[in-house]
Amino acid sequence: MQDADSADNPAGNPAKSAAFSVTLSPSMNNLTLWSTTAANDWNEALPIGNGRLGGMVFGGVDSDRIQINEDTIWFGGPRDRNNPNAIEHLPEIRRLIQEGNIAAAEQLAVAALSGLPESQRHYQLLGELDINVTPSGTPANYRRDLNLDNATASVTYQVGDTRFTREYFASAPDQVLVVHLTADRPGAISLSAKLRRSGACNAGRANSRFIDTVAAIDDHTILVSGSSGENSVRYRGAVRIVAQGGTARIVGQTMIVQNADSVCFMVAVATSFYHHDPDSVVLSQLDLACLKTPAQLHADHVADYQKLFHRVALELPATEHSALPTVQRLAQVTAGASDPDLVALYFQFGRYLLISASRPGTQAANLQGIWNDHFLPPWDSKYTININTEMNYWLAEQCNLSECHQPLFDLLERMRPAGRQTAKVMYNCRGIVAHHNTDLWGDTAPQDEYIPASYWPMGAAWISTHLWEHYAFTLDRDFLARVYPTMKEAAEFFLDFLIEDDRGRLVTCPSVSPENTYILPSGQQGRICQGPSMDSQILIALFTQCIDAATLLGMDADFAKQLAATRARLPQPAIGKHGQLMEWAEDYDEAEPGHRHISHLWALHPGTQIAPDTTPELAAAARVSLERRLAHGGGHTGWSRAWIINIWARLRDAEKTHQNVQAILAKSTYPNLFDRHPPFQIDGNFGATAGIAEMLLQSHDGQVTLLPVLPAAWPTGSVRGLVARGAFEVAITWANGRLTTASILSRKGGTLKLRYANRMIEMPTTAGQFVRVDVQLRPV
Repeated sequence: MQDADSADNPAGNPAKSAAFSVTLSPSMNNLTLWSTTAANDWNEALPIGNGRLGGMVFGGVDSDRIQINEDTIWFGGPRDRNNPNAIEHLPEIRRLIQEGNIAAAEQLAVAALSGLPESQRHYQLLGELDINVTPSGTPANYRRDLNLDNATASVTYQVGDTRFTREYFASAPDQVLVVHLTADRPGAISLSAKLRRSGACNAGRANSRFIDTVAAIDDHTILVSGSSGENSVRYRGAVRIVAQGGTARIVGQTMIVQNADSVCFMVAVATSFYHHDPDSVVLSQLDLACLKTPAQLHADHVADYQKLFHRVALELPATEHSALPTVQRLAQVTAGASDPDLVALYFQFGRYLLISASRPGTQAANLQGIWNDHFLPPWDSKYTININTEMNYWLAEQCNLSECHQPLFDLLERMRPAGRQTAKVMYNCRGIVAHHNTDLWGDTAPQDEYIPASYWPMGAAWISTHLWEHYAFTLDRDFLARVYPTMKEAAEFFLDFLIEDDRGRLVTCPSVSPENTYILPSGQQGRICQGPSMDSQILIALFTQCIDAATLLGMDADFAKQLAATRARLPQPAIGKHGQLMEWAEDYDEAEPGHRHISHLWALHPGTQIAPDTTPELAAAARVSLERRLAHGGGHTGWSRAWIINIWARLRDAEKTHQNVQAILAKSTYPNLFDRHPPFQIDGNFGATAGIAEMLLQSHDGQVTLLPVLPAAWPTGSVRGLVARGAFEVAITWANGRLTTASILSRKGGTLKLRYANRMIEMPTTAGQFVRVDVQLRPV
């Protein structure tokens, strides 16, 4: 089922306009992760997905496994977990904080503010399709790969004179996961297969406790059904087998094939979260898919996927390492080698993962995207909204996947009713509030009793800034009008929640600087505080965005004035005794100087309040903060290293940024290119992809800046399809470390402020206009 076009143009078809043409070179053909062995564990398996339905391909010759997920299979159902004692004790908690009695404030907060029960719901796996192939001899020339250009995983090997091929893909048009086995000799395929539900925590054990029913509903289809906990999502999973030649039958829950020419498995999953009658839906999906040949299913899958993936192409220099298997390339980087072409592959892998885990109409990408093999995964594989969930979407707009941002907005909308309830019950405030986690049901009450994180009220506020970012990149006024009420509610909460400190400033209280600990002058340690720097930075951004939105929409003038007056009283970024950007309202030292979170640098990235050109002293202080973190071991988790890449990029330090790109590949990347927290968390992939884009294009300061952070290791290259704020789409080529040409498509018109090095031009544009310039920014 190889796509004919992809073989000739693996990097994607350039846009038809000459302004966006990119000359393809052999290095751009490397859009494939590959290995000469089957996966030994989950972190070597290859991910496939259609936004909702995901699989991990192990590729064993005699025993293959495709671990399967669906994005709404979570344990349990919605609950009201708001602590009814919160309002009664909130004034005392605040008083204790203001008096410096932090230990007592924390003790009371754990009792009065924690959710009841303390934990939200958690994500789960569906199960796995296990395929056991009847051995036919010793395999040779084995290869397992994932082609990012056509979103297809493959296994090929040879036994004697017979060549065997398997292709795996998850189709968005047909909503099925497909495994197609072929051989170039008739009658060469014999196997058995089961759809099971075991998972990593109980692999090999009986799975009856995790499935309610399993039955063959006809001679080629098995249906499994179940649920997870009280009032939970009900799921239906079905696998259908289509064999050409030979015989196929079902015995119990086992599919048995003998002497077939080819075998195609189609897996469909439906849940009660999406459908009133998942049984009929899952069978309908299979019936419709079976009207197509495997080749037609694959062609439709590829065409749909490439509409998104082909928007961006990146070419970086190839080296002698480019022809090696992926794990060997990573080993070479770990040993100190430079492999720019691997960076390009990693960048496109991040885009592939977002397309595969977050499509319009699906759920937002969780802590593992959609790929998880545990019934109780690390950190519940929920939405951690004090950094990780937001980081998942930093790449969406700039990397030309704006539609893939939509599931995050849908999650925020689902949080609104619960957020209003939490705001009222816990704090007696208007608007919406969420803390540092949420789940499938949009739960907004505090998660856990983990003092450094749980009692942080900024989750909905941070996600709301993504609504404005979508507008800034698209200039879609209709979208802004639809989401402005959500932005307003997120801001409205803080008009009621903020209190005055002893300097007359308006501060959040109680709160934390996620997930850090400070040292009081007495030597005692504290976590809960008032007015941490991150909170004020987020509020300055959110209030400004609401004011700008109200102005653009011609509404809410009085509310905008109220926000402006409140914004003027928020704490501003301040510089501490080490020359660092202060993390708390007081100039405390941190208990863990190399802490993984760099929350107080939010205003530099993803915020835009601090920049080297406009606020040089604050940018210098942010640099000191970052250097102090790194000097004490910071960046030891994958997602933290990804944030560091973005921070160095905003500080315009090309070599430091590149060093950290190298570090994430060398220290925080599994053989399948998944981010290694450890364990696996997908935010590191997404965040690092965004950081690589920031190296090539920035637009946060009102200018479209070309190649702002180009390292010496990338002397030549090209990129097409990145997007800048103001709805400008950009293509860039460079050689010998200098810009050669750039082409800018103005999607919506408006003034283009274009910058390269120390040069800047400003010009009006009309919608649909192309602007092409040379190294001097002269039109060509």
